[in-house]
Amino acid sequence: MLKNNLGYPRVGAYRELKKACESYWSGKITREELFETGKTIKEQNWKTQAHEGIDLIPCNDFSFYDQVLDLSLTVGAIPSRYTPVLTENKQNKEIDLLFAMARGYQKDGLDITAMEMTKWFDTNYHYIVPEFSRSQRFNLFSNKILNEFTEAKQVLGKTPKPVIIGPVSYLLLGKEKEEGFNRIDLLKGLLPVYIELFNKLAHAGAEWIQLDEPFLALDLNENEKQAYTEAYTTLSKETKGLKFLIATYFDGVDENLPLAVSLPVCALHLDLRRAPQQLDAVLEIIPEKLTLSLGVIDGRNVWKNDYSASLTFIEKAIAKIGKHRVMIAPSCSLLHTPYDLDIETGMNPAIKNWMAFSKQKLKEVNDLYHIVNGDKESLSQNQKTILSRKTSALTHNPDVRQRLDAITDKDSRRKSEFKIRQKIQQANFKLPLFPTTTIGSFPQTDDIRQLRARLKKGELTEQQYEKEIEKATIEAIKWQEGIGLDVLVHGEFERNDMVEYFGELLEGFLFTKNGWVQSYGSRCVKPPVIYGDVSRPQDMTVRWSKFAQAQTNKLVKGMLTGPVTILQWSFVRDDQPRSQTTNQIALAIRDEVDALERAGIKVIQIDEPAIREGLPLRRKNWTDYLNWAVKAFKIASCGVKDETQVHTHMCYSEFNDIIKHIADMDADVITIETSRSQMELLEAFADFKYPNEIGPGVYDIHSPRVPTIEEMQNLLERASSFLPIRNLWVNPDCGLKTRKWPETQLALKNMVTAAQNARVKLVDKVLM
Repeated sequence: MLKNNLGYPRVGAYRELKKACESYWSGKITREELFETGKTIKEQNWKTQAHEGIDLIPCNDFSFYDQVLDLSLTVGAIPSRYTPVLTENKQNKEIDLLFAMARGYQKDGLDITAMEMTKWFDTNYHYIVPEFSRSQRFNLFSNKILNEFTEAKQVLGKTPKPVIIGPVSYLLLGKEKEEGFNRIDLLKGLLPVYIELFNKLAHAGAEWIQLDEPFLALDLNENEKQAYTEAYTTLSKETKGLKFLIATYFDGVDENLPLAVSLPVCALHLDLRRAPQQLDAVLEIIPEKLTLSLGVIDGRNVWKNDYSASLTFIEKAIAKIGKHRVMIAPSCSLLHTPYDLDIETGMNPAIKNWMAFSKQKLKEVNDLYHIVNGDKESLSQNQKTILSRKTSALTHNPDVRQRLDAITDKDSRRKSEFKIRQKIQQANFKLPLFPTTTIGSFPQTDDIRQLRARLKKGELTEQQYEKEIEKATIEAIKWQEGIGLDVLVHGEFERNDMVEYFGELLEGFLFTKNGWVQSYGSRCVKPPVIYGDVSRPQDMTVRWSKFAQAQTNKLVKGMLTGPVTILQWSFVRDDQPRSQTTNQIALAIRDEVDALERAGIKVIQIDEPAIREGLPLRRKNWTDYLNWAVKAFKIASCGVKDETQVHTHMCYSEFNDIIKHIADMDADVITIETSRSQMELLEAFADFKYPNEIGPGVYDIHSPRVPTIEEMQNLLERASSFLPIRNLWVNPDCGLKTRKWPETQLALKNMVTAAQNARVKLVDKVLM
């Protein structure tokens, strides 16, 4: 019986990789210093896993940005627009090409847009979307995988397990950039690169190779199923001496089970946290010699494993196929959980005792192995911890549960339909065509971050801190007025993170000091931990929204994070349905919305970027989720008068399949990300005849490049070909917190000018 791990966090316990990447991008450190940071993190990760007794230690799970982007570079799927990055600047190297593809490139006389980015299935991790053309050619461009295998082998003194996204999932993760072909048809051209790479790995001494095929846990058509058979038949035939482990996760293989077990591989990994029911079905038809990797440790959450429950799966598998054909593993890569609970201080010890981060999850794998082999003490201690959580008064609030039971349908309906509200709001606000706004946050400068740090250290009083935040807010309001924005924001200088900020003010939340996880590139988030019933003891945003509105005659948006996003971007309690926790959060946000309205705030934005992210992978489970998710947003937003305009924001998601439910949310205005896809997402809204107002993002805030006026104006003209001009707003793709002020100022000035030009150029369209 082997102890298997699918992947490990890569940003460093203290975000060392984030700091190194950002220093490299700003020219503060050399390429060699960046690589040295990466080397240190990798070595620490490998040694930690070895120390905790893991047998199959992954390599190539490290990345300076994103594992999908790494694979695009490896197989030579590099869009032609990036060719000048290397050819015209000979000092640039492969890492600079990688960063250019991820972030765009605007120097040396070049202005190249970044590749599209979207969510990694139903997680808050983002990946860079591969771009495929009809004449796509693949070649082994990068030796990263081979190099890291050799490096890990030297550090460990034994053979690691290379991890790579499987060929079918890789193609399905991408997009066709031309019409007239299907990306799955590129498989024949892609497989020779995999074969070349695998044969090199075999020559270097590789034994096991993990191929991540998460699409086996999704709905597949017949062509895609056939692609799996073709791919793995070819790989097994053309690569000798390697053991392939196919990893599925985030759901069950379900109807793809016959396909999954028929593939000529040595092992199949199952996510038994998300889909425990699949084990029985697999054991019924499992072929001889196929090993099962049992994902019994939750790789997506921070709670301790219930050893008794996990042992049920392990013992059932052992009884059917024997101990030698069973692996114990986390459910998925530990990329989605923080590094090490041991470095947390100041946490409620009772709650800390219920938790496990990545390092502790490795120990859980090891514990389960030893329990199977007779260690009763570890099982006994674990069961005491599990019982203490179930019986703790910390997790239950009778008042919250009583209020939850009292929710009625009336609580999730606005007083009047949108057409009536729109007329009232247009008459009151008198906004121009193409009204301009931003999504909410402005750049968090070092000075602002230092203010928060000094407040926490006691170097500033609360009064001194608030004085400085007031000053920054006033400056932001005056600057927005100066460039001509129509609906302003206060800048959110008092906020650390859009979820963390609210969690700190709500009951039922716990916070960590180093519980960082990667969201994309150098962007890390520190999700709150929802351990108990949620309630709002006091106002959370009214003070700053009211202060900002007092500085101007223009409208200032109140800014809130929606209940589904707070749920999705937190580590959620797993002892009650997620819908129940979401409705508790929704009631808390509703109280804040009502308080903002009473304070005179006429426009309130409730961000829900994670609505699409939370969608189950299987269509058969969509309806139930969408019903409770949309209802939670409406509970939060529907207590206001018709005169109050409710906005929401969503980003980096495909909306085609859920457009009806987005309309059911009934927000007066929705702002979405569309710039990287060149307004492609608007087709869904146009085909559906989306009735409410919409702000398609006209520039990509995840790239440092500044778009031109003409570029944004062209996007607005394209948007006006999809939707009525009277319903269109103008805004960036997302919040501006992670950007620098110089690029933000120039980009927003260009955006306002583009909107003004569009008003003049397209006014006839409105009058027609």
